[in-house]
Amino acid sequence: MTELPEITDSHCHLDFPDFEGRLDKVVADAAAAGVTRMVTICTRLRLEPSVRAIAEMHDRVFYAAGTHPMSAADEPMATVKQLTDLARHPKMVGIGETGLDYHYTADSAARQQESLRIHIAAARETGLPLIIHARDADDDMARILTEEYRNGAYACVMHCFSSTATLARAALDLDFYLSMSGIAAFPKSQELRDIFAAAPLDRILVETDAPYLAPPPHRGKRNEPAFVAHTARKGAEVFGLEYAEFAARTQANFDRLFAKAAAYEANAR
Repeated sequence: MTELPEITDSHCHLDFPDFEGRLDKVVADAAAAGVTRMVTICTRLRLEPSVRAIAEMHDRVFYAAGTHPMSAADEPMATVKQLTDLARHPKMVGIGETGLDYHYTADSAARQQESLRIHIAAARETGLPLIIHARDADDDMARILTEEYRNGAYACVMHCFSSTATLARAALDLDFYLSMSGIAAFPKSQELRDIFAAAPLDRILVETDAPYLAPPPHRGKRNEPAFVAHTARKGAEVFGLEYAEFAARTQANFDRLFAKAAAYEANAR
């Protein structure tokens, strides 16, 4: 039997109720699909202990922590110290997700922007990559990311990227990464696939955002880390590569951006 190429789900939410009581199987199913690493994302800092516990229980699961922009109005404002203190954990490998979402929560735009700048400062101080959620806020997002980069460089991934070519270019001009989710595999997402195709291959990651946004052939069902392989196969088509080559390139990209995770694995061998 041919061994499957290894791939990483760079963004999922394993602490969500959808996976309760099933985590061992979810992780095993992912491994069977070649998905050997996952980054599970904490979206409310008060829930960080439970997200951290998942990473501690599973060798190939890492985690990130931050305040999701849609929760910014309901949660205590994070502090740089709070985030940098959490980042001391050996398996916390990213800051966020943070960002701007004006689709449903435009009324909290000012608070979202304040939270975003705090997370950027923490990413800059820790050297960990910033994980950005952007929805219907492209102009403010590009402006803040660029302003803050001028104040001091930091690394960043535009998670579940499904915004405009303009925001993609702004992010890429800062040497940030774009992450492909199941949306990029939807039949009607050709415009989005064209945006990815125009990006440098060494700036591409893949993710599920599980339990959301399952790619075909699982669209409409609960998404799982194993399904990132379907998105990656579509990504290989977009870049005109064999699946094994695309998987290897995105693995190298993940190792470069999430260097703390790569170092942890190297030390564990």
